[in-house]
Amino acid sequence: MKEIKLTKSEMKFAELIWRYEPIGSGNLVKLCENELNWKKSTTYTVLKNLCEKGIFQNRGAIITSLMKKEEFYAKQSRFFVEDAFGGSLPKFLTAFIGGSKLSEAQAAELKKLIDEHKEE
Repeated sequence: MKEIKLTKSEMKFAELIWRYEPIGSGNLVKLCENELNWKKSTTYTVLKNLCEKGIFQNRGAIITSLMKKEEFYAKQSRFFVEDAFGGSLPKFLTAFIGGSKLSEAQAAELKKLIDEHKEE
């Protein structure tokens, strides 16, 4: 699995598109001027980069996602666990919890997730 690396600016831009998609390119330029203080050229350059990375597409001046926000973050999370913990979810959870205690609700939710995704 290949990690898609985004800068902080690219992440803010991606979040805007995910929030407002489908969005026309003219409206996206205005939104980026207001939200990110970007010029038109910056918006189009970053959009082109994210389209090349396979996250968004620009068809007929309408920008939509090829990868939904949840899918993007899921892939990033899996890459992180693979890279940092050798793919071991138990090792990741141990590090993540790190000495703190789970509430009853959290423990129940984790048990439910494990049961739903357990190999038969």
